[in-house]
Amino acid sequence: MRILYLNVMYTYVIVYDTPVFGSHHFSLSFWNASTQTKAPLKKPSWVDDLHKRRPGIEMETVILSINCAASAEIVYKKLSTQLETSSRKFSFSYLISTSAWWLLATLISSLSSLYYSLIQLFYLLSSFPIFSWVSIASRKVLTNTWINFRIRSCQILYWPIFLQENDMTSMSSAEDAEKAALQRHSTWSAMAVDLVLGNLIGLGLLFNTGSVCSWLFHFAKEFTNDILRSGCVWLMGVPAGFKLNTELAGVLGMVSLNVIQIWSTLWIFMASFIFYLIRAVAVMGITFGATVSAAFVIDVITFATLHITALHWAITLVYSHQIQALAALWRLFRGRKMNPLRQRLDSYGYTVKQHVVGSLLFTPLLLLLPTTSVFYIFFTITSTTINSVSMLIEFTISIVHATPYAEIMIWLFRRSRFPSGVWFEIEHYGKNIHNSSNDVFQDRSNNTPEKNPFLMVSNLRSNFLSIGQILLPHYTTMFSGISASSLTTSARGVLSGKRMPSKLGLDLPPPRPWMHMPLRQYWILCHGSIISSAEKGSNHDLSLEK
Repeated sequence: MRILYLNVMYTYVIVYDTPVFGSHHFSLSFWNASTQTKAPLKKPSWVDDLHKRRPGIEMETVILSINCAASAEIVYKKLSTQLETSSRKFSFSYLISTSAWWLLATLISSLSSLYYSLIQLFYLLSSFPIFSWVSIASRKVLTNTWINFRIRSCQILYWPIFLQENDMTSMSSAEDAEKAALQRHSTWSAMAVDLVLGNLIGLGLLFNTGSVCSWLFHFAKEFTNDILRSGCVWLMGVPAGFKLNTELAGVLGMVSLNVIQIWSTLWIFMASFIFYLIRAVAVMGITFGATVSAAFVIDVITFATLHITALHWAITLVYSHQIQALAALWRLFRGRKMNPLRQRLDSYGYTVKQHVVGSLLFTPLLLLLPTTSVFYIFFTITSTTINSVSMLIEFTISIVHATPYAEIMIWLFRRSRFPSGVWFEIEHYGKNIHNSSNDVFQDRSNNTPEKNPFLMVSNLRSNFLSIGQILLPHYTTMFSGISASSLTTSARGVLSGKRMPSKLGLDLPPPRPWMHMPLRQYWILCHGSIISSAEKGSNHDLSLEK
């Protein structure tokens, strides 16, 4: 506990707990900071004086000084604790703790080294000319899988480097130390949670491969027969009572049915690989985490519905050109012409022949528009539904990457490490104070003036962040690439024949440069980072106990 005295003429005493890394600190970020105490009924005169005066000390500087006040003392205690460690090396509890951490570090380092060797071997094989074309083709087909695999590889390569405390500037302030600690633990915690989720999903798929395979066969059959084929046959007739052009509807329907039949025939020959495909998803989840396996599922869905994408692209091309032709002919009748340089409509004088040709083209295009529109709407709804499933999986992947698991775990056990604004709890306010009220203030009796107008004693308190306020900045960054204007533009584009985007474009962790080092050196790096982190944690606890 420390005491802060303000003003020479008046006596303002602020009592606060010393900020310590791992315990608490102060911050002025006012996020939904509610009033924690009631103000006096009568506002004291010094409040009016403060409003009239020019502020001499900024509150940010005061808070920074308070957070840095005990940093040197804490560092000295850590150093003295390290010097005293040799005296307790022969204690039984210390030997058990050291052995447990050594075994855990050895296990994690060996597992990370295994991942490291597999990643480096895969990277080495992809550089050979024999496998280069396979790598290029797979990156085109499995785009999402490659992106998430690169993110996981960088996390495996860099987590021991991030875990080490190399920034000495973070020791100067309790707030900086907290931020540095959260940044160090963010990489390995995200990777650990992802691997745990991947193992749960992968083991579930391995033990239920037969049932999942049969469900996929049944779903594919129902989707192809009851939705695609039945929908195309329905559109070739009189859908919802609309009278369509029989010839055009028959051509579009037969082309769609032939494409669906050809793709279904190809998948019949590939049905034997579905069982192994489910096993591959399970193994990828167990090995590299849930995000890599989920990204692989997105790529498989994209490849399996390639015929729907092709049909949607073809009918979109016909519909968009028809809309553009009708719009151009309508401008011809109005005597207008589009100026692409200035993006406006200018007056233009058309000839009689142009008006005649325009009239001959406008009538059949307008009469054929309902037939093209119903096929366009049908395949747009089907394609959008498939893309929505892929976007939902992509959203889940981004949530797994963006969630700060280390901050959530620390918040559950110690909310004081996430301050949000300060407030003052008034303990005493008056012209004098009883001698028996608090012995802490008796040491200042010789230095204070003999006659004080009043004495006010207050405690400096902190508000704390809620779980939503912790998650909000991370999720806001994730959705930084999406805006309401982009969604409105996409919705309007559907009416004019533009395709909806197949990806949300959410923010993912940035890829880092590829790193090469000997396997033994990587193992030593992983082992040393875990041991040093454990020793710093134990020394920090001992220094706090002192």
